Amino acid sequence: MNTTNITPPRSNLQEKLLPLLQKIKSLYLFWYSIYHTIPKTHRYTLAIKIDNLFIEIIEMVSSASFVKKEDKIPYLRTAIRKLDTLKILLLVLWETGSIDTKKYELLSLPIDEIGRMLGGWLGQIEKNSPKN
Repeated sequence: MNTTNITPPRSNLQEKLLPLLQKIKSLYLFWYSIYHTIPKTHRYTLAIKIDNLFIEIIEMVSSASFVKKEDKIPYLRTAIRKLDTLKILLLVLWETGSIDTKKYELLSLPIDEIGRMLGGWLGQIEKNSPKN
């Protein structure tokens, strides 16, 4: 059987993703497109860490979207903390000249928006949570 022409089944997962997950996924795909252009001195250190942070943020947001409302807070706080670390490491890449200003801006602006979305989601849950 020739499997080279088999296409994967269409999934409607794309439509089911939260807008926040869509934004993070799109940003990760952009990051992935520039990952291999980063000089080797940072590609196997900072860039790998940044790549891992993106994946961990996707994991935290995805997990938060599936757990009960009262269980979302730790996932969102972790995602926010990892996003803050991601911002700092991208700044280091830019300051050392490992990524140019345009790529840094194209990464930073959506990251700021993602941060606001995460903060809003967390704030809404904390506001509606019963106080101890």
